[in-house]
Amino acid sequence: MDAITTVREKTLIKTSIIGIAANLFLAAVKAVIGMLSNSIAIILDAVNNVSDAASSVITIIGAKLAGKEPDKKHPFGHGRVEYMTALVIAAIILYAGITSLIEAVKKIINPEIPEYTAVTLVIVVIAVLVKVVLGLYVRKKGREIKAETLVNSGTDALMDAVVSTATLLAAIIYIFFHISIEAWLGAIISLVIMKAGIEMVQETVSKLLGEPGDIELVKEIKKTIAEFPEVRGVFDLILNDYGPDTYTGSVHIEVDDSMSMRELDILTRNITDRIFDKMGVYLTGISIYSINSSEHITELRKNISSIALQNKFVRQIHGFFVDEEKKEIKFDCVVSFDAGSRKTVVADVKERVHGKYPDYDITILLDTDYNEL
Repeated sequence: MDAITTVREKTLIKTSIIGIAANLFLAAVKAVIGMLSNSIAIILDAVNNVSDAASSVITIIGAKLAGKEPDKKHPFGHGRVEYMTALVIAAIILYAGITSLIEAVKKIINPEIPEYTAVTLVIVVIAVLVKVVLGLYVRKKGREIKAETLVNSGTDALMDAVVSTATLLAAIIYIFFHISIEAWLGAIISLVIMKAGIEMVQETVSKLLGEPGDIELVKEIKKTIAEFPEVRGVFDLILNDYGPDTYTGSVHIEVDDSMSMRELDILTRNITDRIFDKMGVYLTGISIYSINSSEHITELRKNISSIALQNKFVRQIHGFFVDEEKKEIKFDCVVSFDAGSRKTVVADVKERVHGKYPDYDITILLDTDYNEL
């Protein structure tokens, strides 16, 4: 395990332990206050704190498992365990919301009168302040080490502060107006908790299905590769996510067709080394597109690119190749996901190009920008 990974894991665990201690303390205090004041909203708020503490425990377990060294069965490491951890946390939050909603509905059907004291209100205020500080701290640490589980926990803590503030408001309304909205507020709190759980499930499942790489990272990799004087174009960058900040990738580059195999070998090695040293991304493959430097083919490429871009869903063409002997033109056409039918777009481009150059056999490969904004 490298030094960066070790620091990240230690920070994640330390922050989670702080979250556990704070949430268990708040849960105990709120549970006592809720039972003494007969407040269902405060009791449900305490349940939410317990679920937050449980989430932090699971985060620690996930961090330890994710930090395991690669092995024969998992040569790319165990980083994706963090995503599975987030899914478990989401399930816990969702379950807490559902059970809380059931209890709140019971209280709506059979209402009980709450009893608040000045001490109760003061403690709720303190709980709000603790949650705000905890939420800001955890979210800040999560962003520093790019740990989505911590960012989510911090955001959830800030949301809890809002919920506790609503509970405090309900108490004030009862004290001054003798109107009890406890049960209804408990139902609203439950729905808020459920919403958070559902959103976390959606976000985690999306990561497991496969999302584009971090846009800033993608831009930086492309920019770095393009800085090599031999590289004429950078395309088809694919990043494979094996956990937070753990990427492998592949890319296509365009170079002059006059380069020798030895020159290409040196170039690809240098690119691989620089990207790994600078960004920690290992490029497992660099594919080569050769550019014919003749004026005729350069002009041909320019004209065909102009024709293709007449379709608003075409982002670019690359991998342009012309065989004059066989009268063949081949290229990749990057089509936006916004197109209703991407194959129809390619067919349209092929028809336009063939209309302009009827003597050539046109082959177009439908391509994808895997990092499309």
